[in-house]
This record gives sequence, C-alpha cells and structure tokens, in this order.
Amino acid sequence: MKLTTGVMQREADRHAIEDLGVPSTLLMERASRALAREAALVSSNKRAAVFCGGGNNGGDGIGAARRLVLLGWEVRVFLLSDRLSEDSAEMLRRLRELRADAEPFSDSGKVKDWLRTCGVVIDAMLGTGLRRPMEGDYAKAAALMAECGAKIVSADIASGVDSDTGLVPGAAVKADVTVTFAAPKTGQFLEPGCAYSGKVITADIGIDVPDDSRVSAVTEIRMPERDQLAHKGNFGKVLIIAGSRGYTGAPVLAASAAVRSGAGLVWLGVPECVYPPVAASCAEIMPFPLPCGEDGAVAKAAIPAILERLEKVDCCLAGPGLQNTEATRAVVSAILEKARIPVVLDADGINAVSGNIDVLKSASNVVLTPHAGEFARLGGSLADGRIAGALALAEKTGAAVVLKGHRSVTSFPDGDVFVNTTGNAGMACGGSGDVLAGMIAALGARFDLKKAVPSAVWLHGRAGDLAADELGEDFMKPTDIIDCLSGAFRETYR
Repeated sequence: MKLTTGVMQREADRHAIEDLGVPSTLLMERASRALAREAALVSSNKRAAVFCGGGNNGGDGIGAARRLVLLGWEVRVFLLSDRLSEDSAEMLRRLRELRADAEPFSDSGKVKDWLRTCGVVIDAMLGTGLRRPMEGDYAKAAALMAECGAKIVSADIASGVDSDTGLVPGAAVKADVTVTFAAPKTGQFLEPGCAYSGKVITADIGIDVPDDSRVSAVTEIRMPERDQLAHKGNFGKVLIIAGSRGYTGAPVLAASAAVRSGAGLVWLGVPECVYPPVAASCAEIMPFPLPCGEDGAVAKAAIPAILERLEKVDCCLAGPGLQNTEATRAVVSAILEKARIPVVLDADGINAVSGNIDVLKSASNVVLTPHAGEFARLGGSLADGRIAGALALAEKTGAAVVLKGHRSVTSFPDGDVFVNTTGNAGMACGGSGDVLAGMIAALGARFDLKKAVPSAVWLHGRAGDLAADELGEDFMKPTDIIDCLSGAFRETYR
C-alpha cells in the first residue's frame, strides 16, 4: 500500500480544484460525510463535541458536525481560531442554516462537564501542514480530549502528528480512529505517530493522489508454495557465523529461524570453545567449529575456513553473539571483501563495521539490521524521522537498512522504503533480533532482496502476533516466534 506525504496530498487537492474544476466545497462535503459516518459508528451515545482549527481541516469538522445534527445528534462545535478559511466559513454558514452554531474554545469547567457526557469527540484542529509543536489552546484542547473518556475520531491526521515523519514535536491528540482523506499518510504508519492515529480508515473523496511514492506500508505479502519436484538445493544454502563464550543462544536462534523459514541447508560456524553445547542444540542445522581466542570469540585464524564455505552458499549472516573484538572485525571485513552473495550483518556484525562503514562498499548486497543504538553507532540520525534517517544511511553505505522497532522501516539505496505493519510489544526481548536475522538470511538465499527483506520483516512480526494471541505479550519468548512461523507462512500462500 503506497503512502503519501502532505505535499503530495496538497498537490492532489490543487490539481482537482484548479485543473479539473472540482469545487473545493464539494471535496470538503465528501470529507465531512466520511468523518461523520465513522464518528456515528464508534458510539451509540449521540452527543458529540467537535474541535475545529481555522484551516480546511477545521472545515471538515464543521461539515461533519452539520451532518451529525441532521442525523439527530446533539453537537457542540468549538473553534480554536476566529479566522476561518473561505471553505470553512462556508461550512459554518451551512451549519447555521440548521440553527446550530459554533463557539470559541475555552477550557472552562462547563466545557469539561459537556465533554464527559459525549460519546464521540471529533478532532479537526490541525491537518497535514503541521511543522511545529502544537501549543496554547490547541494543546489544552488535546488534553481535554484525553481526559474526557469519549471515543476520539481525527480528521485526516491526528492533530500534533507530523504527517510525513510521524514525529510528535509537542502535544498531540491520541485518536481511536483517524479518517484520512484520499490516501494514507506516512506519519500514520511510523512511530510514534502510529500510536496516536488509532485505526486508520482511508476515505475516497474523489481525489487521485499519484501512486509514484517510493514509500509503501507492508500490510500483506505473498510467498510461492514449494515446487513438488524440487530438492533441498532449490531453497537456498545459508552460512551463519555467530556465537561466542556466554552467547550460545543467539546462533541457535538465528539458525533455527533460517531452517523454519524454508532454507534448504543451513551451516552454522561457531567458536570451537562453544561448539559442544551449540551442536547439542542442532538437529536440522549443520554446525562446525571455528578457531577461537582466549576471549571465547572467533579468531582471525577462522577466516580461511569461513571463506571456503562462503563460496558454496547463497547467503551469509554474520554477527549474532560474536562479540565486538578486533578478530571479529577482521572476520567481517574478510567476508564483505570476498562475498558475491547477500550478506546480512546483525548485532556484533554491525558493531564490527560501525567504525569503518566504507568497508561495506566492497560488497554488493549487504543488509544491515540495526536497532536504534546500533543505528546511531553507524552514524545514522533520526532527527528528521525514521524514513529519512534509514534512507540516508542506506545511501551512505550502499546497503539495505532494516531500522528495527515498532513499525520497522526497511530502506534501499535506490530510494524504495517499506514500513512494516506487524509485530507487538511482546517481541521486545533478547533473541527476537536473532530470529529476524536468520529469517532474512533464509529468504535472502532464495529471493531478490527487495522481496526477501520486507517479507522476512513482515513474517517475523506476524509470527510474533500469532504467538501473542496464543500466549500473551508478557509471556512469549523468541522460540515461540519460531514456532509460529509456520502459521505466518501459511497465510501468505497464493
């Protein structure tokens, strides 16, 4: 699903009005109708409050109030500005034809008492043009909405959320439902804006927003079923270099996830000092020992054995539990220099290149999977939002970047971005990232990275959702995500 920006939305509005001759008030009436319809659905209590700014977003709210009045609702409209746009003023005129009116906003006790009796509050204060913190009466109104207990329905974008980045620079409305017009906005799918948007419903108001956006929300994926005449060599060979003394779980989780994600063969190289316990946990995985140092981490002497196997596989994962040592950095650099296959760097694989990201340019198909801390160590910045930050790092490194977190963002150096929509807070535990890394390696061994990486991220989150449904977010663990991968994959078959 393509996501749009505020600039793209406003250009689509202009095109419809100026080039195609669609009356702007007609578009506002359509938006108002959709907003009122959703407001009427969320509560059987037919009493509502509508908070309106002075721009066209406020006009959508005034128009929605008018339609609710026509449906027999008792509605009060509160204006946050005494300067209304031309179309908003026309909506107010039409409201007054019904012998209803609007009143200046105040945070008085009488307003609070009214709000406590409402079933629905409509937020139509600020739209997609927000570029500064929401302050003053707007912030006070948002606070009143949060306290009143009514269902909150926002018009186009929850007030206070940046429609392009999802950033919330000040106060903001936390909506139960956002009725967004013409096309979904990027800020509604990124953290923290997604947490303020509630359920996002896209309303068709007769505007065609260009579908040339490079940003997509991944709401579903499709995977091919296996060819019944295939053999194990058809489903990808994966090499994983992972683990160290004290970190024996990470390699097993990553390799187990790769197997469960359909890889035909998975080799797992670990330091020889931890080989016995790791091997004991590997039934379907093929472990092998690597030279290690006194610190229990892989040694530089392991490089020849790793490079020999690298020539026989379709994807390599390096990093889970390796430790950030000089030898690890040498191993990762050697893999990047030699590899002609996709290389996934996770955890200490990322740390190994964080001081010298130029080494990434020696490889052609690298996938980085940083969380926020690792992202910063790679030189990334989130000051302009997660999409801009992930794109900038992808461009700088030439690698695909999976910026992990709620609504993980996958960016590619060519400018394509995929925002994930699956996953839950129960996945916020040690080991979940190892599972994801193994999944990316498995799919990266079979498919083009543009398909493999966003698909792995979606499947990882979907398996987490299935685990949470079965066990609860407080009680699930990474192995539960692996156990639920089969259910997630089955949902994707054509």
